[in-house]
Amino acid sequence: MRNTGTSASAAAVAATAGAATTGTVQEIALYELQRKIYPRAVTGWFAGWRVALVLATQLAFYGTLWLEWNGRQALLFDLVNRKFYIFGLVLWPQDFIYLTLLLIISALSLFLFTAMGGRLWCGYACPQTVYTEIFLWIERRVEGDRVARMRLDAAPLRVEKVLRKTLKHALWIALSLWTGFTFVGYFTPVQQLLGELASWSFGPWEWFWVLFYAFATYGNAGWMREQVCKYMCPYARFQSAMFDQDTMIITYDRSRGEPRGGRSRTLQAAEQGLGDCVDCGICVQVCPTGIDIRNGLQYECIGCAACIDGCNQVMQKMHYAPGLIRYSTQNAIRNSWTRAQILRRMLRPRTLIYSSLLLAVVLAGATALYVRVPLKLDVIRDRGAMARELADGQIENVYRLQIMNTRERNTRYVLSVSGLPGIALASPQEFEVAAASTVALPVRVRLPALPAGGASRPIHFELHALDDPAVAVREKSVFLLPR
Repeated sequence: MRNTGTSASAAAVAATAGAATTGTVQEIALYELQRKIYPRAVTGWFAGWRVALVLATQLAFYGTLWLEWNGRQALLFDLVNRKFYIFGLVLWPQDFIYLTLLLIISALSLFLFTAMGGRLWCGYACPQTVYTEIFLWIERRVEGDRVARMRLDAAPLRVEKVLRKTLKHALWIALSLWTGFTFVGYFTPVQQLLGELASWSFGPWEWFWVLFYAFATYGNAGWMREQVCKYMCPYARFQSAMFDQDTMIITYDRSRGEPRGGRSRTLQAAEQGLGDCVDCGICVQVCPTGIDIRNGLQYECIGCAACIDGCNQVMQKMHYAPGLIRYSTQNAIRNSWTRAQILRRMLRPRTLIYSSLLLAVVLAGATALYVRVPLKLDVIRDRGAMARELADGQIENVYRLQIMNTRERNTRYVLSVSGLPGIALASPQEFEVAAASTVALPVRVRLPALPAGGASRPIHFELHALDDPAVAVREKSVFLLPR
């Protein structure tokens, strides 16, 4: 991949040589000033996909927290009570393995999609891309498209300019604050949060996260934009490790487009000794990172395909075939492959390995969730009371049972103990645990006779729900004997 930015070292050498020739002293800037990028609006097939994914992701983000399930918020990460509610599923800290599986699935999906189609995540679903699109939409409605925004920024400070800039930033800030409120609403029940907002009584952590997330949204999508993708996001740096010669990327067909140049529509390009590229620069104007895709694959390219839509519009006006800039692979461009040949190369060792690993992890996670018992039992011996012999000759041990009911309804359970002849509970065997809660239950276990040999014997506690025998767990422990 190539970086098309100005080379500071080359400029320094040239300036030094010029200074030596003329005998004058020159001041050299070692770093190129950051130029502002004014992406031009574009329509087309890929622009339509971006709009659809922006709507889908934001509808899910802003709308899901208002859904209810079993009388509570459908999606809630209750960190205070250490419970994660995901529709009908309640996860506890002991279920951390599912978060691990989710992260592994996300990583493998990213590897697979990148190996097959390049930076699809960056171009269509990354929050940075999505919110930059939303902020750009607001900016265009307030200040106009590319040329109008450039003229407004270059114009002197007047009332119209101040009003337009103020309105734009006010809309940006309002959207950012609502985004921060929505983010916090996934960790604090949104109805409670809404009441606190009405009475202006947020807690310190709620204030911090609302303002922090709002500031991050406003700064990243409104001001930094492409700089986040180019300098802050690590994905741009290691994407080349996941690319190969058969990865679908946005490419410029140099053999068809060169030599580029302006021409008359009345004559064919070949008659004028030119390729199909009219050198209009629209592919650069619509690019959100400001690169020229005609210079080859660059790490700044986020794969949004805006240049494809822009170029196809020009090709249509010139009555040329579309696809001068298109999704293709380096092997396909080099060997002039057909679409069928490109698709066949999708099933290569790298993608097959990624697909197999992803499928295995998804199946393992789905199976684990399917067979997951909504009941957990931990047995802890009472360290303050060792084995003791009662007046009637029985031996007693005391335990503390930590019982976790992950169902969202009150459930009655039956407890039993096994493992030694005549062993029995001296505590109530039937009890109720409230919905999605944990109880600590002291239990006394007695043995009528003293077994021969050994200072301890293994036993098992068994717990099952009265309304569903399939909801049952079995936990191992030991029964201590007097020495």
